Amino acid sequence: MRDRTLHMIGNAHLDPVWLWQWQEGYQEAKATFRSALDRLCEYPEWVFTSSSAAIYEWIEQGDHAMFKEIRARVAEGRWHIAGGWWIQSDCNLPSGESLVRQGLYGQRYFREKLGVTATVGYNVDSFGHASTLPQILRKSGMDHYVFMRPQPHEKGLPDALFWWESDDGSRVLTYRLPYTYCTSADDLRTHVARCATDLSPGGVGMCFFGVGNHGGGPTRANLESIRRMAANPEGPALAMSTPARFFADALERGRTVPVVHDELQHHAVGCYAAHSGVKRWNRRTENLLVAAEKLSAVARQVTGQPYPHDLGHAWKSVLFNQFHDILAGTSIEPAYEDARDAYGEAASIAGRALNAAAQALSWRVRIEHEEGMRPIFVFNPHAWPIRVPVELEIGRLLSSETLLDDEGREVAFQAGRSLATVGAGRNRPCFVAELPPMGYKVYRLMAGAEDTAQPMDSDPATSVIENERLQLSIDADSGHIASLYDKHAGHEVFRGPGAVPAVLSDESDTWSHGISAYDDAAGTFGAAQVRLVEHGPVRSVLRAVSTYGDSRLTQEFTLYTGINRVEVRVTVDWRERWKLLRLQFPLHLSSTRATYETPYGHIERAATGTEEAGLAWADISGTVRDSGKAYGLSLCNDAKYSYSARENELRLTVLRSPIYAHHDPYVPEPDGEYQWMDQGVQSFTYWLLPHEGTWKQAGTARRAAELCQRPIALLETYHDGPLPLSASYLSVDAENVIVGAVKRAEDGEDLIVRCYETHGATAKARIELGAWHRTIEAEFSPCEIKTFRVPADPALPVGETSMLEWKPGS
Repeated sequence: MRDRTLHMIGNAHLDPVWLWQWQEGYQEAKATFRSALDRLCEYPEWVFTSSSAAIYEWIEQGDHAMFKEIRARVAEGRWHIAGGWWIQSDCNLPSGESLVRQGLYGQRYFREKLGVTATVGYNVDSFGHASTLPQILRKSGMDHYVFMRPQPHEKGLPDALFWWESDDGSRVLTYRLPYTYCTSADDLRTHVARCATDLSPGGVGMCFFGVGNHGGGPTRANLESIRRMAANPEGPALAMSTPARFFADALERGRTVPVVHDELQHHAVGCYAAHSGVKRWNRRTENLLVAAEKLSAVARQVTGQPYPHDLGHAWKSVLFNQFHDILAGTSIEPAYEDARDAYGEAASIAGRALNAAAQALSWRVRIEHEEGMRPIFVFNPHAWPIRVPVELEIGRLLSSETLLDDEGREVAFQAGRSLATVGAGRNRPCFVAELPPMGYKVYRLMAGAEDTAQPMDSDPATSVIENERLQLSIDADSGHIASLYDKHAGHEVFRGPGAVPAVLSDESDTWSHGISAYDDAAGTFGAAQVRLVEHGPVRSVLRAVSTYGDSRLTQEFTLYTGINRVEVRVTVDWRERWKLLRLQFPLHLSSTRATYETPYGHIERAATGTEEAGLAWADISGTVRDSGKAYGLSLCNDAKYSYSARENELRLTVLRSPIYAHHDPYVPEPDGEYQWMDQGVQSFTYWLLPHEGTWKQAGTARRAAELCQRPIALLETYHDGPLPLSASYLSVDAENVIVGAVKRAEDGEDLIVRCYETHGATAKARIELGAWHRTIEAEFSPCEIKTFRVPADPALPVGETSMLEWKPGS
């Protein structure tokens, strides 16, 4: 055994939130770090390894003297910083930009406060790892990665040590920990022996030790037992070490290291849907922050509006709550009251910034006075032109009023019902806006002579609506889609009822340990009431209300004039326990391929019914049986992350209702009192995007972005100003390149622009920064993420930079 080497990694896995709230985690962080500092004094051979900048910020704020001690130990080389992220995040559900910010704020904090940055990515307890991570890690300064889940029984790998490669070709040297990332407080002989047994002769591995989850770290008993074992000539060679030293040792031995080009899944598939609230808060706040940064950057350049100082604070709140036991939905119920408050604070900061920027622009638009005219300012946060529905609350709307665009052309609009129940005093008009890339247009609502608005005539018993491209029929008894016919393609989209709200039995724990798919059907919502609730020149809306047990589901199916998709607004009042709700869409296709959005990327997976993590969109594409033509359906949504596909059926998991923080093997008492997830009312929106060809031709990635980042619409008034009625400030010409972030640099007045390729193909993109009088021309490899730094000094050239935004030469 002496020819085998174990790098002994003393750590304290510290969950700041899980079976406790953050306040308890805060106290435990102080106790854990105090213990680690004390053990370092007693055992001069030992090195402590720790991650998560958020925890260090707690120590910095709560005990300045302890933080000074830590800084000294880091400088001495006895305290090793791994995992240069803000927190050990979930690695499936955050957006690509969120994972970039984990590194941006984590690495910059470590460099500023401790004088180092991490070279090893470190998410030992996260429940799966997206295939795009190697690129994000490399471009955040980390060439290595340590994880544990999925374990060998969940995901086969050629070796514990491997090169993990993402679709752009980026690689990180990666190690899967054996058995566990933490230990008991006692003698470590059994743990060390089993780790050593996994090694081949001459092999090298890591062995993590230290009390964890609720913190604690290595104990005297741990360290004394390692001293005894290290002196045993018949045992493996034990080296007090760090992950960085292990990776250096592994490379120096010159062994052949296999390459893995895949995501690292699956563990705990129930986490993709557990706790709908935190999932919705996360999606909403991520997108609010990105939109606020874009508009703030534009407003600063165009109007001189100060760039907000608190967006970084808001991002850190979001990043903290992407911790793998919070965003995954596996913490105790009170922890989600804390998460709600933190997301709410971040959303409020973003909302204020968004409003200030939008109004700084709209107030400077020259809008001439016209008697009775009401201007509507609409801003597009995307770097491509969009055609999208816009609705907003206004005062009384007259039936004779007309809507004009910036060039005086009449635009159809429809008087929808106000969200206020006050009679004729309020209205909610809807119209389809055509907006320039990352810019705005001013529409004018022109006064007429009549005093009151008249409702549109419609037959409420109708269950069929259509536009130029699609005809939609709802079954009057079930509330399911009876038919969705693509008139342009001559194709019936579904092979049976669509948007079927299926209820399944789900008696698994909160994580769904040991589960890969949900197949135990319990029934469907039925006994529907179907009614046409709106019909006019802009849209037609069918409302289907159905029930199951004590639960009630409302789906409002909308077709807009000139828009080739179905919008569905869902409200569910859920009263079931140990049940799961999903929407099912069986397609008239063969030879299907299922694709899902991942953080700054996408992945194709086998359509075998396995529950899968996805961000805002999923797609099934294949061939039409009769014609052989390529066809498919994309499903985009603004709040959910859990999908599955079986052959030609696409499914969206809406919610699960397990007990909060229930972990196998504990068996709940049949008559016990427990807190159950997702009880009550929740709402979200999804889009059905039938398309010829594949999701790439359909522009699905852009459509999903349009759903999650809606245009900003403001009522204005007439005033003078230097800006025209329409303007565009940033655009990209390549259809497979998305501008994911536009923000002020962290260390100055420069501009940061981040773009990513969406189709898995090469791209030549021209990015016009009209407001800055700059142009970026760049070539993208498939799935590549690029970050550009645009100097505030116009004499300096635009350059590509890392995700950490270091200034040249810093």
